[in-house]
Amino acid sequence: MGKKDACGTSVPVDQYRKQIGKQDYKKTKSALKATRLKADAKKNSSGFRDAFLVIVAILFFVFCVYAFFYLNLSTEMNLDVDED
Repeated sequence: MGKKDACGTSVPVDQYRKQIGKQDYKKTKSALKATRLKADAKKNSSGFRDAFLVIVAILFFVFCVYAFFYLNLSTEMNLDVDED
């Protein structure tokens, strides 16, 4: 008897998922295929974007270190020239 009572009430989230599933069946196969292809393309392109961002971040860091040393060395050289 306990099983019947537990199964009789379903979680609202499950009902919502079932409603969404029924709506997907109403769509045509070509629309579903296009949606799936778009999602796959978006998932695959994010890897390239992440790799690009990592490379840009590394280049930016190297540029900042280079600029720091360049500015420090150039000011020291100018001070030496002024003392002469």
